[in-house]
Amino acid sequence: MASLNVGNLGEFLREQRRSAQLSLRQLADAAGVSNPYLSQIERGLRKPSAEILQQLAKALRISAETLYVQAGILDERDRDETETRSVILADPSINERQKQVLLQIYESFRKENAPGPAAGPTPAGSADDDAEPSN
Repeated sequence: MASLNVGNLGEFLREQRRSAQLSLRQLADAAGVSNPYLSQIERGLRKPSAEILQQLAKALRISAETLYVQAGILDERDRDETETRSVILADPSINERQKQVLLQIYESFRKENAPGPAAGPTPAGSADDDAEPSN
């Protein structure tokens, strides 16, 4: 797991709060945290838990995953996968069986396209085996 990037997290939270036109006190009240604690988070002095980040995200009306990425708790790629899964599972136009099949297909494509291990010895039966032997 990545280390918490509290400085950038605090700056990001401050910008989100200002964009939402909320005072520090209003956001603290909406998220259920104390005003001084939120101030310390914004200044990069405190490392909030995932639960606090979730409460802040809800109050700011942004995804918790966005804050987890900012805090270094979640990798950007993990967030993309989580959001994709959430969208599929929340879609009311497809039934549960279709959702599960779609998630299985999605996962198989992710595995297929994942970066593989570093180049190593050529596996047996590859095109190199058909080459003329050198003497």
